[in-house]
Amino acid sequence: MKIKSWLFLFITTLLIGIVSAITVGLILKFPENSTLFELLLYIFGLIGFGALFSVFSQMGFFAYLTVHRFGLGIFKSHRLWNGVQLVLIAVVLFDLFYLRYTSFHKEGDSIVNYIVIPLAILVYGLIIAYLKVKQTSKVAFIPTLFFITVVTILEWVPVLKENNALSLWMGFVPLMLCNTYQILMLHRLLQKNKQKKPIAS
Repeated sequence: MKIKSWLFLFITTLLIGIVSAITVGLILKFPENSTLFELLLYIFGLIGFGALFSVFSQMGFFAYLTVHRFGLGIFKSHRLWNGVQLVLIAVVLFDLFYLRYTSFHKEGDSIVNYIVIPLAILVYGLIIAYLKVKQTSKVAFIPTLFFITVVTILEWVPVLKENNALSLWMGFVPLMLCNTYQILMLHRLLQKNKQKKPIAS
């Protein structure tokens, strides 16, 4: 990927993270009785929060691209590497349920509350993987599903430990939107770069 394309992806992803964090922060906890200065200070904090998770997302994205190449090099087969990724998807989704349940479950809590999040992430990942396949090829299905599920959850770990609803959503929404945007933009940027290459004489 050319530097110009990378800068475009970096800036647009950063903006998505910031805007989504501000939106979620104002919806979930709007400081009604605060002064203008306090409101601006709160929004400034949301900007920093969104920018931070945008950077987490971009680090995870490029880390996965590297790991994906290593995986293909090690296993020498898309099918075998995809099988490994499917196992990891299952393990991480189960761990998301199990570790949250064992760490935060209280008497009277429904187990459904702990199942919904992993299930919702899986369904969302399947939808994005389907869209990716429609735009590229069927080979992209498992890598996209892996990135949207496993990588997003790993990036989400710092706020998962707190089990605070506001922090959970303010971390999750920017991460998921940034990851979705990056995975769906990658092939467009790569195709654009190829089209701009001069034809050899």
